[in-house]
Amino acid sequence: MTNFKQKIAEQIAKVTDLDEKELETYIEIPKDEKNGDYAFPCFRLAKELKKAPPQIASDIKEKLVLDEKYIKKVDIVGGYLNFYINTNLLTSEVLKEMEGEEFGKSNIGAGKNIVIDYSAPNIAKPFHIGHLRSTVIGGALYNIYKYLGYNTIGVNHLGDYGTQFGKLIEGYKLWGKEYDIEKDPINELTKIYIRINEACKEDENILNACRDNFKKLEDGDEYCTKIWQKFRELSLQEFQRVYDLLGSQFDSWNGEAFYSDKMPEVIDILEKTGKLIESQGARIIDLEEQGINTPCIIEKSNGSTTYATRDLAAILYRARTYDFDKALYVTSYEQVLHFKQVFEVAKLLGLDEKYIKGLTHIPFGMVLLPTGKMSTREGNIVKLEELLNEAIQRAEDIIEEKNPSLENKKEVAKKVGIGAVIFNDLSNSRVKDEIFEWNQILNFQGETGPYIQYTYVRTRSVLEKVGYLPNMADIKIEKLQDCYSQNIIKLIYEWEDILIQVTQKDEPSILARYLIDVAKAFSVFYNENKIMIEDKELQDARVYLTFCIGKVLKTGAKLLGIDMPNKM
Repeated sequence: MTNFKQKIAEQIAKVTDLDEKELETYIEIPKDEKNGDYAFPCFRLAKELKKAPPQIASDIKEKLVLDEKYIKKVDIVGGYLNFYINTNLLTSEVLKEMEGEEFGKSNIGAGKNIVIDYSAPNIAKPFHIGHLRSTVIGGALYNIYKYLGYNTIGVNHLGDYGTQFGKLIEGYKLWGKEYDIEKDPINELTKIYIRINEACKEDENILNACRDNFKKLEDGDEYCTKIWQKFRELSLQEFQRVYDLLGSQFDSWNGEAFYSDKMPEVIDILEKTGKLIESQGARIIDLEEQGINTPCIIEKSNGSTTYATRDLAAILYRARTYDFDKALYVTSYEQVLHFKQVFEVAKLLGLDEKYIKGLTHIPFGMVLLPTGKMSTREGNIVKLEELLNEAIQRAEDIIEEKNPSLENKKEVAKKVGIGAVIFNDLSNSRVKDEIFEWNQILNFQGETGPYIQYTYVRTRSVLEKVGYLPNMADIKIEKLQDCYSQNIIKLIYEWEDILIQVTQKDEPSILARYLIDVAKAFSVFYNENKIMIEDKELQDARVYLTFCIGKVLKTGAKLLGIDMPNKM
């Protein structure tokens, strides 16, 4: 489709001799449609041209030679140049773009590899709502990068290694016979974990035994390895039920343990740099010169490794295996310091500069209970599977109340309930903390997932009532020049730019908020413009636009990980 911003920038560049690409970045979309389709703020040029913005606007307008194929007219408001584009061209191009199966699909990422590390629950612990954010944010980014043509690799970097397993092994040794972990693995292992943590607080000998167990596990001790493998297999079976509910998939399940035999190379490389030094019995990399006051611990005093060592081994492996352009780590902002340290130490691994530049932490806010932070050790958590099943049940209750004769009620309730949870998470900026409250997360009113689904169902209902879909080639473009239709056309035109913005900021809420805008625009269009009317040409145009809206909503929701029901 025509890049109207580029066309405007070309014209301004010709009369100012300024850089066209930079000028394009200045162009805005006015909040009030009366001020045109695009606005150029001339105050951005005041310093360089040494003139007042209104004078700059006047000078540029006087010299502009408009190509009316693209730009119909230009006005001055204060220090702004307001451009009015050719809406017939815009409408024609948007409707043609919507003909394809996967409209707006791009190849801008062709030849670029993106590794996304997300979800990553700890095995032998409950999959709670704190893991929801990483899973759905990472999943949405995975889908959107892929839609833009990137070769995307989704990695579930399972927390299947570390001191906590030394604790679990010790707890299992002491009290394993008291718990039926085969029947209810996560809940029973959680009970052991809480109990062993209490015991560690009271008896330092037990804590030391836990640390020794992890060292034995790293060294390949047969007993510790066998128990660890059992914990891992049982945990993954439990996790899969949650992933099935969310529709989550991964290309790699290599967790921390996968890198156990790859860490010696990291330590060897770091030793050769002379930067790996001893401190209080541990081995560290001092990062004070880099402005990081906390050293990065590579080996603990008992010789066992750390999260940092395993993450460094993963960086080496992923660079060699996937030749990544970007490696995204979707974790809570609690790990900001950790990744600053790891990315800084990664510069010592001898990797190509492109890999170092591609390392990116995508932090997100915590999910908090009204009483504060969740903790597996303290036993105050909300399990994600319970939340999702509760959402489905509440959706089913609403359907039973409002549309008891609906077909496939359970299937629709699943799509609505899961969609409500996912959209609630993705519609807010990822860096904000969320206070988890049932009534808020399952609110089916307002700017929610169910509202978008309901709008999509309305588009389907219109098409069913009409009973046909007109051919795009037969649509009379001039029939869609009213402001309600044009609002929709302009929103659809923004589609690819919205997805690019998501990847530039790694922020799925940009797409979620866009879908709300699209749904609202259709509601206004639907209320103001009758669709089933005697004027066949006008009806065809409005029916086809309704079809386009449904397509945008369904595709956008799918990219966020939300399925659309056909009826509600």
